[in-house]
Amino acid sequence: MTNICILGGGGFVGRNLVSQLARSGHRTTVPSRQRQRSRDLLVLPGVEVVETDIHDPASLERLLAGQDAAVNLVGILNGSRRAFERAHIELPVKLMAACRANGVRRLLHMSALGADTGSKSLYQQTKGEGEQRVLAAKDLDVTVFRPSVIFGPGDSFLNLFADLLQIAPVVPLADGRARFQPVHVTDVARAFALAVDDPDTFGQVYNLCGPQAYSLQELVGIVADTLGLKRTVIPLGPSLSWLFARLLEMKPGKKLMTRDNHYAMQTDNVCPDGFPARFGEPANLAANLGYLLGAGIKDRYDRFRTAAGR
Repeated sequence: MTNICILGGGGFVGRNLVSQLARSGHRTTVPSRQRQRSRDLLVLPGVEVVETDIHDPASLERLLAGQDAAVNLVGILNGSRRAFERAHIELPVKLMAACRANGVRRLLHMSALGADTGSKSLYQQTKGEGEQRVLAAKDLDVTVFRPSVIFGPGDSFLNLFADLLQIAPVVPLADGRARFQPVHVTDVARAFALAVDDPDTFGQVYNLCGPQAYSLQELVGIVADTLGLKRTVIPLGPSLSWLFARLLEMKPGKKLMTRDNHYAMQTDNVCPDGFPARFGEPANLAANLGYLLGAGIKDRYDRFRTAAGR
């Protein structure tokens, strides 16, 4: 598989995957709504960033011309039912049509641990529906990955708690008993990269988790310890967690939490079988959180620049 088109290649996992594929000699095409936003990828060998609308079927079909494989990493954590369906169901269906139109058989798809059409969470519902649609494509060589929460430099999970802990001496925590088995972003990207050329992965679904499971309260405590902060974390019960999520959902701008996130956390996000051995050993969470210290320093510098009008 020489030429690989990566939807979501400019995102958190995508940038890591593009970098790994570039090192192994693959050529990658990364679509972007604004090419300038992915300009850092252009310095990598064999990477082309194309400004286009991946939700437009004609544009998607042109994008897949000359490709050997397609990777779908697109996902959203918050939004309306329509937004979830567009990203998690309709886009994979459009991508499969574009693959068929161009004779591209190889397709790797990012689902999510906990994806379930019967879930109360719209995120998990639509991820489950999209996964089913992709796996039903017997004329394509499909591999599906279902990661737990992903951590690493630039993540939107542990960095969120790091930001909150820096400013709040007391942290009310919704769904503190929810369990996760965080997996490092480089491990997720490596699984995709190794699977691209491996026919033994065709038709398979892989759960991706790190070596250890934690409650959300434990994760927040680990982040506080990493930052050297003494904080009081108050776990909330089910009813207060729902109410807290509802209040945060009403906040304008970027959402810290929504009721849909609350519903998703009612199911443990863990892998009983651990990380698939064929993709190597997963990184330990506690030993790989140094990036949180760097993020804290950068945030302070950014605040200084803002105060100085720079």
